[in-house]
Amino acid sequence: MTTYTNSMFDKIKTAMNTQNNQGGNSRYKDILKTEVGNVYTVRLIPNIENPEKTFFHYYTHAWESFSTGQYISNVSPQTWNQKDPIAEARFSLGKHGTDEEKAKASKIMRRENWLVNVYVINDPSNPDNNGKVKLLRYGKQLHKIVTDAITGEDSDEYGPRVFDLSENGCNLKIKVERQGEYPTYVSSRFASPTSIDGLDNEQSINEVLESASDLESVFPVKSYDELKEVLNEHFYCRSSDPVESQQSTPKP
Repeated sequence: MTTYTNSMFDKIKTAMNTQNNQGGNSRYKDILKTEVGNVYTVRLIPNIENPEKTFFHYYTHAWESFSTGQYISNVSPQTWNQKDPIAEARFSLGKHGTDEEKAKASKIMRRENWLVNVYVINDPSNPDNNGKVKLLRYGKQLHKIVTDAITGEDSDEYGPRVFDLSENGCNLKIKVERQGEYPTYVSSRFASPTSIDGLDNEQSINEVLESASDLESVFPVKSYDELKEVLNEHFYCRSSDPVESQQSTPKP
């Protein structure tokens, strides 16, 4: 029996700020894609085997390669409190480098994101996703809304209901708007309890719970040395380690 329980919810709450996960093979295709101007309706899915791993909290470093022009993005080992050569270079050059080095280092964008499994109720961009389990990747705006509902000021109203797939559960309505050049999610919210078409018995609910993805295996994870190779090729534009001198300017 895999029915979602309150004890699972307690483990999820405890783990929200203490996750320590590590990834494997990339599964970008499973990530729900959102577009400005649309509202997406989903129900969050708990990890019934390991509730503390319901969310994956991680950091990335990304930039356009200075050697090939391609978009480079890697999960940072800082996710697991480990050393990251890209973070080290970004910090060192940004603080001690020449003006040219500082400008170049500023092109490396550090992002904080979360992943969670969701059951898609309405995807206006791709209706084929409706009724499927997908991955919701989100940043700080949605994280605040989710956290408030689970452990914050809205927890009395929502709490365990955000993971409940029965008629007692609450959908997350993700409203994507434009703010300047970027999308904003601040108008997103959890809705009142409602049933989900097609999930009208324990068997169908358990099938969804059991089909949730292992978030640890969504993204590939590179070692320190592998990330150094990425840095050398796509930032320093060289095949060997750069000379560790603050006076030397990396090739553009």
